[in-house]
Amino acid sequence: MFSLLICVVLAGYAYAAATKDIRPLVIWHGLGDTYASPGIVQFESEVKKMHPGIFVHSVFIDQDAQADQRAGFYGNVDQQLVLVTEQLSSIPELSRGFDAIGFSQGGQFLRGYVERTNTPPIHNLITFGSQHMGISDLPVCGTVDFLCQVARRAAKAGVYSDWAQNHLVQAQYFRDPAQLQLYMSTGSFLADINNEVLLPSSRKETYAENLVSLHNLVLVLFTEDRTVVPKESAWFGSEAPPEQHVLSSQTILDSHPDQEPLHTLQVQEKPIVPMELQPLYTEDWIGLRTLDERGAVVLATCPGEHMQLTGCWEDLVGTWIGSAF
Repeated sequence: MFSLLICVVLAGYAYAAATKDIRPLVIWHGLGDTYASPGIVQFESEVKKMHPGIFVHSVFIDQDAQADQRAGFYGNVDQQLVLVTEQLSSIPELSRGFDAIGFSQGGQFLRGYVERTNTPPIHNLITFGSQHMGISDLPVCGTVDFLCQVARRAAKAGVYSDWAQNHLVQAQYFRDPAQLQLYMSTGSFLADINNEVLLPSSRKETYAENLVSLHNLVLVLFTEDRTVVPKESAWFGSEAPPEQHVLSSQTILDSHPDQEPLHTLQVQEKPIVPMELQPLYTEDWIGLRTLDERGAVVLATCPGEHMQLTGCWEDLVGTWIGSAF
């Protein structure tokens, strides 16, 4: 009986040691959400059920939930990233590194953390519907989402103005294919972490060195995403410049079946430049090609609209999160 008790105690210690040695998880929420919203709290709970003993931290800009939500629309991303870097380095459970999940814009922000600092280091990074090559249109807001509506109107009024680039979060990853020179000249957050600069000599080599240090970069695209334009930005795709757009003809039936003739509309198609054809990939400005050639870039999909995670996150979190150090 005593021997059995000893075995149970030792087994308990072994279990505790094993669960304590699981890599922690850091989550950065998306636009319009907060670090402690019901959805984020529920997600954390599900992850903890899947990986018992895992430590989970949800990134915040402000511990007041309303202020944290507002910071997703208004603020300077560079300054916010400094704050988050200090936050993560102050948490003892993260000192040996962690895995990370970025929801929507939280994904490119976490990539910015990797490239600029990565101390403590991220091992596996999963980004869901993130805008790695920016957006060429601003997200449509809900009819009662006044915070979003005000930010959207302000950004569209002058997305590359000094004020917008310092105060409107979405403006800092707005990448207009018709104004790439202007986009690069602003020194915006996205242009910087993508090393898309006017002078090649000003590219930061440490960005590539840091990104390559990732074990895996898992890029998740939502197949019916109409919020992120273009949705392929989640896979480092971008809308081609206007000179590469093509006109196509679409035949339209008249509203009354007996009316003829049919009429034709000219529609402008905007081709997508895929990751493999992006200069930042072909010339390896941020280490993405090196990471990919190592087999460490995973292109995954979730069915449905932007941030509809039902049924698609479990396998990804089960595979890439919760491993031992």
